[in-house]
Amino acid sequence: MDAKARILGENLEEYLELGKLALHEGKFNSAVMLFFKAVCAAVDLFIFEKEGKVPSSHTDRFRIVEQRYPDLYEILDTDFPFYQDTYSKKMTREAVEVLREDAYQIAKRLAGREKR
Repeated sequence: MDAKARILGENLEEYLELGKLALHEGKFNSAVMLFFKAVCAAVDLFIFEKEGKVPSSHTDRFRIVEQRYPDLYEILDTDFPFYQDTYSKKMTREAVEVLREDAYQIAKRLAGREKR
């Protein structure tokens, strides 16, 4: 396995694990941030496997998936506002659940992750 792919996979697992812990502790803002990072790590791993590069920013990631992977773009576009809201709002369990489900869905589909 390529070193970049390994790192992206390890980061994905870490974000999922810490997101679950934050959710369990009722730290919903942290959980949203971590699950969104998991979504991004899974998307980055997918892009790396398909294109041989890792996006350099949110803008780059959005541009790539919008142009080439519209199903992923729809998820990112829907989830990104939750992540942005963590700076100025209190997140709810429901918001966390949306991000958690998306993170696991993408992780399973794109990175071959089966663990929950």
